[in-house]
Amino acid sequence: MPTPTLPETTDPGTTGSRPPVARAPHDFFWAQAAGRVLVRRTAQAVAVALAVTVTCFIIVQRLPGDIAFRIAAGRYGYDKVDAAAAAEVRAQTGLDEPAFDQLAGWILDAVRLDFGTSLVTGAAVTGELGHHLAATLHLAACALLVSLVLGAAIGVLAAQSRGGLLDRLTDVWVAVARAMPPFVLGLVLIIVFSVQLGWVPAAGHGERGNIVLPALTLAAGLSGLFARVTRDTVVQILDSEQVRFAETKGLGRHVVLARHVLRNAGVTLVAYVGVQALVLVEGVVVVESLFAWPGLGHALVHAVFWRDIPSMQATVLALALIVVVVSTLVDLAVLALDPRTREVR
Repeated sequence: MPTPTLPETTDPGTTGSRPPVARAPHDFFWAQAAGRVLVRRTAQAVAVALAVTVTCFIIVQRLPGDIAFRIAAGRYGYDKVDAAAAAEVRAQTGLDEPAFDQLAGWILDAVRLDFGTSLVTGAAVTGELGHHLAATLHLAACALLVSLVLGAAIGVLAAQSRGGLLDRLTDVWVAVARAMPPFVLGLVLIIVFSVQLGWVPAAGHGERGNIVLPALTLAAGLSGLFARVTRDTVVQILDSEQVRFAETKGLGRHVVLARHVLRNAGVTLVAYVGVQALVLVEGVVVVESLFAWPGLGHALVHAVFWRDIPSMQATVLALALIVVVVSTLVDLAVLALDPRTREVR
């Protein structure tokens, strides 16, 4: 059997040593991988935007009732609407034009970031969209932060006491959170914390504490899922060979948890955030309507009711692109946490 050759030292001061091999900096591979992610997600955003716009327009055209009559009712009230008012609205808004021309015109304007004017209020949709988008992002960020912190903390504790009381309570919490619809949980929170205890306002915007109940309603379901995913991931990592080797070297439990467990669990948890982004967007529509929070979901409900086509299409487009943006941010975060994902495939 040939004797294995030991690798030569790379110290330049040692006689007979080889010069160090020049390697590309770490940041180069991250930037290269991030560029591929951005290109792929940009193409996805364009496809999603087009598909959502066309689908939304077709659905609105298929809704029962006269669109012009409903818009006129939103403008003047039901008691002041007649056939003449509906005909006037139809002529003013271009609803008497062919449907394809209406859709093509809206798409061309949207490319220039001009989403038209509301058919009911007459205000610029872009301004209203910015206001509703800021409110939705504020609510979603608060809910996501609460659910991540609460779910990850409980998941780590449950993994360290697997089979114990906290672990079993986590299972119950996950089952209840997934089974209870958001609007039911929201009503329960309103009755308990607003009506009975009077701690926070029941609904609205602009007052101190208005965001508490809608954020908790969204965070409750997500936190249970995050707790379960974190618990299962941490248990798998604690049983891995790298953790056993770290403990064999004499590293303390807290050091092992910080260096090996949390970072590896973070890769899975961050990726799971992207999967739950769609759930969060769906919940926003219901929760904002329940708590009268002036976000995209609340605006979408009113736009559908009054058949406000420009506002409806802009709102749906914003909700769809939020999912793409969150997925992009998750991909970039995974690239930063796990160098293995930067390899070209």
